[in-house]
Amino acid sequence: MHATSTAPEAPRGDDLVVVRPQGLYCPAGDFHIDPWRPVERAVITHAHADHARRGHAHYLASAAGAGVLRARLGEGIALQTLAWGEVVEHRGVRLSLHPAGHVLGAAQVRLEHRGRVWVVSGDYFLSAHDEANPTCDAFEPQRCDVFVTECTFGLPLYRWRPQAEVFADIDAWWAANAAAGRASLLLAYSFGKAQRLLAGVDAGIGPIVVHGALDAVNAAYRAHGVALPPTHAVQVLPAADLRRALVVAPPSVRGSAWLQRLGEFSDAFASGWMHLRGARRRQALDRGFALSDHADWPGLQRAIAATGAPRVIVTHGHEAAMVRWLREQGLQAGAFATEYGDEALGDAAPA
Repeated sequence: MHATSTAPEAPRGDDLVVVRPQGLYCPAGDFHIDPWRPVERAVITHAHADHARRGHAHYLASAAGAGVLRARLGEGIALQTLAWGEVVEHRGVRLSLHPAGHVLGAAQVRLEHRGRVWVVSGDYFLSAHDEANPTCDAFEPQRCDVFVTECTFGLPLYRWRPQAEVFADIDAWWAANAAAGRASLLLAYSFGKAQRLLAGVDAGIGPIVVHGALDAVNAAYRAHGVALPPTHAVQVLPAADLRRALVVAPPSVRGSAWLQRLGEFSDAFASGWMHLRGARRRQALDRGFALSDHADWPGLQRAIAATGAPRVIVTHGHEAAMVRWLREQGLQAGAFATEYGDEALGDAAPA
């Protein structure tokens, strides 16, 4: 997602994870983790489209994420699941999955081989406020020798406000729009962010409408026991109800014919990128709410410290800045060049 001047991590002869053209690869176990090209055996950290792609012969993922993975990749995938902490051994590599706190089913991959432990984080969330994402299992740090970490928001300027404050702002915006007789269009990625918003807003303000792109994922969340408020399709609500509704939809609806059904509306985008001044203005939005499912700068620091790992390998995000900071802390640090970083893949919303 971001350009980096950091040289790629040079592989060592006994590394448990290396980069191949297909993606991150475990040579000892002969499997890939979140590969971006078709492979025989793929361990999937979570179902965002930059990490979970079609075309692999066999998939391994968390039991908590199975419903969403099938909803996005198809019921027919060859999928094996593991409960949190359950261990499977393959070619001498002991593999287990542990909560990452990012979205439903998001896992860290723990690998143990000949006394060495590596953890591949995928994407994860924790903050300086000891908050958890209420729609998924909270991040559980794993002690390891090498930690492979994302750094999507790996700059000191990224520090999240308490989520209760952000939801209070969203509710106030929605209530003001409802009082003025206009719909509130809240744009959010259809997997993860949309469900977190649905679970966090005050459903007593008015009806909630969701775009059809959210339906399958919402159903998977509800089937897993995540409490989401009742929602409606846009075409079933009378115009009077639409004028006080919160409408949650993927960003790709902007400029589409689907929006004509809303009548007058105010629009907003919920994303960690809204933390940047100017981001909302550049997108010509009425409001921007900085709410992320990724760790902020203090969260990344906490997660890395909790692993106790003397060696840290950074993947997607602000790699150069994170590697530099890690080395200043006396850690061995490098970066993997990956194709992760665009959670909006697969979020297309047809009119």
